[in-house]
Amino acid sequence: MGHASAALPVIDLASPDIGAATKSIRQALVDYGFFYVINHGIDDALMKSVYAESASFFQQPMEEKMALHKNSSHRGYIPPDFEGFEADAGGKGDLLECFHIGSGVDGDSKNPVNQWPPAERFPYWKETMKSYYQCAMGTSKRILSLIALSLDLDAEFFKPDGSETILRPIHYSGRAIESKHGSDHGANAHTDYGMLTLLSTDGTPGLQICRDKDGRPQLWEDVHHIDGALVVNIGDLLERWTNNVYRSTLHRVLMVGKERYSVAFFVWPSPDMMVTCIECCCSEANPPRYPPIRSDEYLEQRLTSTYKYK
Repeated sequence: MGHASAALPVIDLASPDIGAATKSIRQALVDYGFFYVINHGIDDALMKSVYAESASFFQQPMEEKMALHKNSSHRGYIPPDFEGFEADAGGKGDLLECFHIGSGVDGDSKNPVNQWPPAERFPYWKETMKSYYQCAMGTSKRILSLIALSLDLDAEFFKPDGSETILRPIHYSGRAIESKHGSDHGANAHTDYGMLTLLSTDGTPGLQICRDKDGRPQLWEDVHHIDGALVVNIGDLLERWTNNVYRSTLHRVLMVGKERYSVAFFVWPSPDMMVTCIECCCSEANPPRYPPIRSDEYLEQRLTSTYKYK
């Protein structure tokens, strides 16, 4: 069965017309919760290196990868069929494997919780991932300032500094892994729960979005690959912050019988940020739906419900 294609807006981050860019972003986040960015400042050569490093790690035997199995800080390797999204699908896990690299990549953190593959076999992994992390952070800040301006806020309103930001290289094997649940989804339907997600893919199709979370039957639209563009979406925290004016959209990855690599970058506000309904998003007719909550408390609640078993 063919799917409709999502006609997502394309935002040019190098455009001097800030007014037009904020207007497009506002439209995109009201209608889709997703958009593309071009001229995002992440160099093509760096992108290629990230994919090369990622592939060399994921091609190792499972026991080598499991030596870096995620620690209590959710950093490191996460094997397939582990992440239990979509409880209503019988809690089946995803057919993807991934690696979590978090803030403090500069090594100046007092608590260096990141794990790194052995340097003698992966001499460029750490440097490559650190460079990508820093570039993706720069891009995220530019996007967040446009989102802030689209809500009549100060450009610096969303402060992602010191936040629990995660860089996640992902690999889908392409063949249905012998999952104990017989799932054909690389990633089950879910919404992201942070503030912003940047996604780069290798061009293999499979990403789909569902604009109406509550609609039955669910209608899925394909998100096509655009060379040189990143796919950007917002998470539940930003939906909550905007009192559901901006939408965090359900998305999934279908297996298309082909191996697939992607790189996701999840951005949170700083941990002590109070998430309180933004002024232009509430009124007498539309009062705040959610009580204020600290960013780190919200993250903790959501992580606890996703990782039911360690």
